[in-house]
Amino acid sequence: MNQNVDQNECQFVSLQGIAEGYDKTPPASLIRHLKLFIRRNISPSHERTLYKKADAVIDKFLMFKGAGNSSKDFVTKIETTPLKEGDLVRVRSKEEIKSTLDYLGKLKGCSFMENEMAPYCGTVHRVHKSMERFVDERELKVKKCRGLILLQGVMCQGTTSFGRCDRSCFMFWREEWLEKIENLSSEPLEHET
Repeated sequence: MNQNVDQNECQFVSLQGIAEGYDKTPPASLIRHLKLFIRRNISPSHERTLYKKADAVIDKFLMFKGAGNSSKDFVTKIETTPLKEGDLVRVRSKEEIKSTLDYLGKLKGCSFMENEMAPYCGTVHRVHKSMERFVDERELKVKKCRGLILLQGVMCQGTTSFGRCDRSCFMFWREEWLEKIENLSSEPLEHET
């Protein structure tokens, strides 16, 4: 990647200057404060190490408790069909998606934002794009990915955790959370009309 990239090519580097103030945020729990502290003060590589150690502690706890299983053994594996731009997909049910998540609510590192994404469960959408790369805004690096899908018209409207955000970013969906539809009438989808 070219290290002499013009800093004005991406607006992310100027977000702090763009912000005019802070929206009122919901009351914060201790867990939310801890998550925010980690996100704001620990580098992504240290955060990954912290999560790996937490995973190891949980696995030891499960073994000690007599479960005899790793936390990963409770995750349901779903066969996926490679998706491409224009494919019609049905978002799996909330229960199906939750069965694929680890104890942190993630599948292969991708979080399922329950309050924001659950309303789309059971709905039909068209694939906007199958992602191969994205900018990791915390590290300002382009990273490779597999199995991440963007759906047409499915945008984040702000999270309940942080309060309203008008940025309207695409939500990342794992292929495992989407079911390809082969036969559907040629009726336009709601957001296509």
